[in-house]
Amino acid sequence: QVQLVESGGGLVQAGGSLRLSCAASGRTFGSYNMGWFRQAPGKEREFVAHISWSGGRTYYADSVKGRFTISRDNARNTVYLQMNGLKPEDSAVYYCAFGRSGTYYIGSAYRSVDEYDYWGQGTQVTVSS
Repeated sequence: QVQLVESGGGLVQAGGSLRLSCAASGRTFGSYNMGWFRQAPGKEREFVAHISWSGGRTYYADSVKGRFTISRDNARNTVYLQMNGLKPEDSAVYYCAFGRSGTYYIGSAYRSVDEYDYWGQGTQVTVSS
C-alpha cells in the first residue's frame, strides 16, 4: 500500500535548522509531485512547499521563501525539507503528501490540499524563542 513516513522533526531554538525527510513507498515515486504542509494547533493545514515529479520546479509559501528548501532523491524515494532560520511561528506538525502524477502547474493549485491524495502521519517541529 502507499505509505509516507516523515522524520527529522524536533525542538530547536529560533534561528536554528532542521532537515525533514519523507520516505515514500507503494508508488512509482519519481512520477509524482510531492508537497510539504504544516498544521499548528487550532489552525488549518497550510501549504509550505511543492516539488514537481522531475524536481525541476519548486514552489514555496511566502512565509518560508528564502529559508526553506524542498528537494527530492528519486533513487531513494525520499523528499526533503531543509529548514533554516527557523522562527517560533514555524512550530507545527509537518506533513508530506503525494501530489499528481506527471503534472506541471500553470497556476497555484499546488497550494491546495485537494491536489494531494496520500499523507504521512506528520512530524512535530517546535521552535523556541
